[in-house]
Amino acid sequence: MKSDRINFPSGFWAGIQQIGVSPHDVAGKAQLPLTIITEPAKVTAAQYFRIWEAYSELVGNAAIGIIKLVTVFEATHYPPTVLATYHARSYRDALNRMARYKQMCPPESLRITEEGELCTIELEWLSSPQLEHPVLVGTTLAFLLELGRRGTGQHVTAHSVEFTHKMSIEEVKPLEAYFGCPVRTGAAGNRLTLHRRDLDRPFTTYNKELLEIITPILDRTLDEQTSRSIPEMVKWTLKRSLSGGHLDIRAVASELGMSDRTLQRRLTEEGTTFKQLLTQARHEQAREYLADPKLDIKEVAFLIGYEDQNSFYRAFRLWEGATPANWRAYYFRLNPTS
Repeated sequence: MKSDRINFPSGFWAGIQQIGVSPHDVAGKAQLPLTIITEPAKVTAAQYFRIWEAYSELVGNAAIGIIKLVTVFEATHYPPTVLATYHARSYRDALNRMARYKQMCPPESLRITEEGELCTIELEWLSSPQLEHPVLVGTTLAFLLELGRRGTGQHVTAHSVEFTHKMSIEEVKPLEAYFGCPVRTGAAGNRLTLHRRDLDRPFTTYNKELLEIITPILDRTLDEQTSRSIPEMVKWTLKRSLSGGHLDIRAVASELGMSDRTLQRRLTEEGTTFKQLLTQARHEQAREYLADPKLDIKEVAFLIGYEDQNSFYRAFRLWEGATPANWRAYYFRLNPTS
C-alpha cells in the first residue's frame, strides 16, 4: 500500500556542508543511501526525521544547528515554493504564500492567525508529533523569521517563540539572541509570534515578473494535489489526528469546510463510508509507524487511535493476516537499511 512520501530539499546538503557538517556523515548516520545527496529524493516520514536527528547529533548543540543552517542557506538553493515567498510583495504576502505552498511539502503545515497587534504561526504535523525533532521545528520557525529579515532588509525580531521540546539554558540563550525575544520550551505547541506591524513591511526582493511566471505553475501544481478526491482528503485529515482520540465525521467535515451531511453524501457518491476511510487511514499509518524501529508496538497502537494493544492486534491481523511483530520482522528482512 502506498505511503506518504516527503520531497527532501536538495539544498539542505549544500547548506550543512557550508557549516562544516559532512552530508555523507549525515546520510550514513541516518542509514540512507548516499544517492540521496546527489539525486532528487522522496523519503518516508521516518527517514525524514532520521536525517534531522543525524544532523542534530553531528552538530551537537541544537541552537547552533538551527541558527547556522538558516543563516547560511543561500537563496540560490531555494526550491520554487520558497522562491515564491522570497520574492513576494511584503512579509505578510510571503508568509501567506509559505502557508499555501507548504501544503505541497509535508510533514508539517503552517497555521497563521492575526489578532490584535500580533501574528501567530503554529506548526501542525501530518505525521506523529512524537516523530518531530526540535532542530527541525527550530529551523522551520527560524527560517520564517529569516525570510522576513532577508526580504525586508531589516532586522525583524519576534514577539515570542514556543517549543514543545525541553531545551537547556545553553540552547535557549542563543535562540533568544537570534529571535530577539523570549523563547519558551515545554510549551503546548510550536509557535512563532510576530509583531503584526512587521507584516506590512515591503520586500526589497519583490520580483513581480518572476512571480508572474512561477505563481501560476505552483498554483496549478497545488490545485492538482488538493483536488484529490473527497475520500483522499478525509484520509489525509484523519491521519493528522489519529492519536488525538475519538474522531467523528462531524469534526472531519468541519475541518474540510462542509457539513457532516454534505460529507456523508459526497462519500456515498464515491462509493465509500467514513468508517471504511478511518480503517484505511489506521492501516496505512500502522504500516508507516511499524517501519520505524524506534516506535514500539504499544506506541503504534496509541498513535493510530487504539486505546488498548489487543484491539490493535486484532485489527492488524485482519488487515495483514499477521501480527504487528511478525509483519515488522518480515519488513526489516526485506528492508535491512530502513
